[in-house]
Amino acid sequence: MSATGRILLAIATIVTFHAAFSTYEHLSRLKALGRPESGIPNDVAMETLFGLCMGILGASLSAPPLKEITWASEMRKHKIDEMDARTGFASYVNRGRKIFAQSSPE
Repeated sequence: MSATGRILLAIATIVTFHAAFSTYEHLSRLKALGRPESGIPNDVAMETLFGLCMGILGASLSAPPLKEITWASEMRKHKIDEMDARTGFASYVNRGRKIFAQSSPE
């Protein structure tokens, strides 16, 4: 996690909490005045959008590198015997008859 990403996430958190507190205070004031139908001020809405953008940027900068999801990258981790063993399809019944069969003298 990069230091820049952590700082941006911290700033985004603080800005978002401040916008939430400002919204609560504004709506409380409107309720006390008897006009709860008014909207949220533009500066609080812009602060919320700024916090959202900072959060997205901070999260994308602090994310770990992406991993490959191709078949070739998976095969680098495993051997072919592990991937193509098919032990669930093994049938030992037929082999037992041939191994333990009594040989007839000719």
